[in-house]
Amino acid sequence: MDFSNIEVALVELLTEFVPKVAGVITLLVLAWIISGWLGRSVSSAIGARIDQTIANFFGSLTRYGVLIMALLSVLQIFGVGTTSFAALIGAAGLAIGLALQGTLGNFSSGIMLLAFRPFKVGDVISSGGVTGKVAEIGLFSTEIDTFDNRRFTVPNGSVYGSTIENIFYHTTRRVDVTVGTDYPASISDTRQVLLSAAADVDHVLTDPEPAAVLTGLGDSSIDWVVRVWVKSEDFWGVKEALTQRVKEKLDEAGIGIPYPQMDVHLDK
Repeated sequence: MDFSNIEVALVELLTEFVPKVAGVITLLVLAWIISGWLGRSVSSAIGARIDQTIANFFGSLTRYGVLIMALLSVLQIFGVGTTSFAALIGAAGLAIGLALQGTLGNFSSGIMLLAFRPFKVGDVISSGGVTGKVAEIGLFSTEIDTFDNRRFTVPNGSVYGSTIENIFYHTTRRVDVTVGTDYPASISDTRQVLLSAAADVDHVLTDPEPAAVLTGLGDSSIDWVVRVWVKSEDFWGVKEALTQRVKEKLDEAGIGIPYPQMDVHLDK
């Protein structure tokens, strides 16, 4: 056995691969440091403008992107062809994208909700067939608590893809109470009675002023709408109190609230 040849081959092997190994280790260490720094920078920059949830996601995406590029560079250093490897990654990405099409749609809708902010946590909304208070806005779904204390997890695609009603977006709301009165009752007297009912209810705003609007002449009643403005948080309490007071004031004034009737005539 010729040990000199083996020694020469071993020296050549070490001479060729030791620098490569040292370079690879240096590259990976630098990539790890740079990826962490870039990830934190992206997360901080986006978090200051949009939302911390989205910021953390893009920060992680940046970090892993840098690490993947470093690994591809390592393969290139050792002579491993990356063309077929990149094609394999692309095909796998396409397959995963098709399989997760609905999930990716919810993800993109979540980004749009966080970017455009049609509502925020704590708002009462109606969207995706659910009405309630927003508990959390996630990347893939929105958590909504209904008024009877049920928790709904609604996919963001259903929320962003439908009409969104932000019920508490404005600080004030209008309360409408509809009522029908007897035809014999005086129009002017009925209007004054309805306005006095509105004046008796607490938390009703004076600007705009309460109004009693004549809306139509029905088959069996004169149709009215009593309209008052309130702060959004007082809406339901004022609506109930106003409905009750309208009934009481009409009873006090002797003005009836008719109901549909039908007269049947029999021919002899």
